[in-house]
Amino acid sequence: MSQPNVERVIGILATDESLRRQFIEDPRVVVRTMVERGMELTSCEQWALASLDPRDLSRFADAIDARLQKSDLGGHP
Repeated sequence: MSQPNVERVIGILATDESLRRQFIEDPRVVVRTMVERGMELTSCEQWALASLDPRDLSRFADAIDARLQKSDLGGHP
C-alpha cells in the first residue's frame, strides 16, 4: 500500500484546477497518466481514486483557501 501517494494524488486533484477538470472528464486516464509519470499506486488504489465522485472532489477543492490552489489561467469556463 502506498498511502502517502494516495494522499498526494488527492491533494493534487484538490489543488490543481486544470487537472481536476481533466479528472471530471475521464478519471481513469488522469490516474493512469499519474502512474505512467511515476506515481506508485496499486491497482486497487488506482481503481479507488478513479472512482472518486468528482462533485465531492470539487466541493472539497472549493473549501481550500484559494492561496493554496494552482489556478488554471487557460481561460476555461
